[in-house]
Amino acid sequence: MARYSKEQRRRAAELYERYEHSAADVIRELGYPSKGALRMWHRDWLEERRTGIPSSRGEHYSRYTDGQRRAAVEHYLTHGRRLSRTIRQMGYPSREVLAAWIDELAPGERAVKRGPVADEVRRMAVARLVAGGVTSRQVAAEVGVEASVVRNWKRQLLREPVSEGDPVTPDKPGKRNDGAARPDHDVPDLEGLVAERDRVRAEVERLRREKREAEIELAILKGALDLVGKERGADPDNLTNREKTILVKAVSAGHGIPAGRLLARVGLARSTYYHQLNAMNRPDRDEGLLALVRDVFENSLRRYGYRRVWLELRNAGIVVSAKRVMRLMTRHGLVPLLKRARRYSSYKGELTKAPDNLVNRVFHAEGPNRLWVTDLTEFSIPAGKVYLSPVIDCYDGMPVAWTIGTSPNAELANRMLRDACATLGDGERPVIHSDRGCHYRWPGWISICRENGLTRSMSAKGCSPDNAAAEGFFGHLKQEFFHGRSFTGVTIEGFVEQLDGYMRWYRDERIKLAFGTSIAKRRRELGLMA
Repeated sequence: MARYSKEQRRRAAELYERYEHSAADVIRELGYPSKGALRMWHRDWLEERRTGIPSSRGEHYSRYTDGQRRAAVEHYLTHGRRLSRTIRQMGYPSREVLAAWIDELAPGERAVKRGPVADEVRRMAVARLVAGGVTSRQVAAEVGVEASVVRNWKRQLLREPVSEGDPVTPDKPGKRNDGAARPDHDVPDLEGLVAERDRVRAEVERLRREKREAEIELAILKGALDLVGKERGADPDNLTNREKTILVKAVSAGHGIPAGRLLARVGLARSTYYHQLNAMNRPDRDEGLLALVRDVFENSLRRYGYRRVWLELRNAGIVVSAKRVMRLMTRHGLVPLLKRARRYSSYKGELTKAPDNLVNRVFHAEGPNRLWVTDLTEFSIPAGKVYLSPVIDCYDGMPVAWTIGTSPNAELANRMLRDACATLGDGERPVIHSDRGCHYRWPGWISICRENGLTRSMSAKGCSPDNAAAEGFFGHLKQEFFHGRSFTGVTIEGFVEQLDGYMRWYRDERIKLAFGTSIAKRRRELGLMA
């Protein structure tokens, strides 16, 4: 049954919000309701503020008329202000409901019975009030008494006058302040009260200093946690001088404390502090270099690591250390897209007798067009599958020729080999090494090799390390071009165009660390190609 009006519910909800959701404080002050009902009223009140629609909870449960409520309150006010006496006489309602009616119809008139307050609690309340920053009403709410009671405690302990016409210091021990005689036991112990007042003030000052020191220490520890992380070892002593300077500067500004008072706390010399401040105020010497590093990195389509970026800068005439480039790229998240390539084997089983493995895993050539390796790799994108068949020169890793198609057939491999043979000069008869794929053992492939004087060499069956040079090329290709990128919405034709563009970039522009320049540029420098 609903016992409380909308005004009572709203008042309780507002107090619950004001008292930081402390149901005990609200119930102590109002005398109603239960904790569960209070939380429910608070939710209704928040919903009403949000939507503007008042809650209709309990409207049809009303039990008492307005006349009955006023009669009960009137009896309470005129018959000694005892809840139990009014309930016995009127025959209604409960203690909680009657208290709510009194607070609604006669605010402030309900007598609240409280137990005695300990002397230590009184002294601490007065100390809080004297320390400043809080009102007597706030201190009273914390202790659970009226604000006037707290002010009376203060007058008693500190012997403050009640008003201007009520001095506290009597002329003689046996006289009242108004000149009337009073008994000896009514004479206050002024010396004791003054001593108590001084003790309270000293205690307040001590607590104030301790609180201030604790706030400073807490600010330093929080700043250290922000700088070194929430882990073991998050201590100001473990910070660098620059981090300590940042910490001191932040705490000093946030708490209005001179920086000089904080230096000893974090173990920082005064000269070091001001040196670090001056250093932080100087312009960042890496600001211009970062823009150049970022340009090189983005122009490589985020494929270059710090070594290739450094070489690109050096080739452009920018003198800078590789470690400095590495630190800049690491600090600003310029990390190339790398991913371990999936293992792939095109071995389909023996068809005919295979030629010997003439290379025997020695993928080194003294000059161009002496040792070629080839293989075929697959790219699977949402639009379908694409296959790449290149020829790689083991002299410097240059892709001599390549073909791209949608089927790993013999025509793809044969066309690639014809394009590669078209680049040979007089007397150049390289060894062409491959795995044991069927397209390298069909008559068309064998015929092209015979016509151009190529010597065939094949890996052992199902043994990818025997063709490591081709596998390594595919690994770099997929790390820099394929893995970590989305090709959703890209057509087969668009992907083929992008892949062909990468192959040309790899040959003509990509920096090879061993040379410090691209493969094509080095060959031109050596006079090996036009």
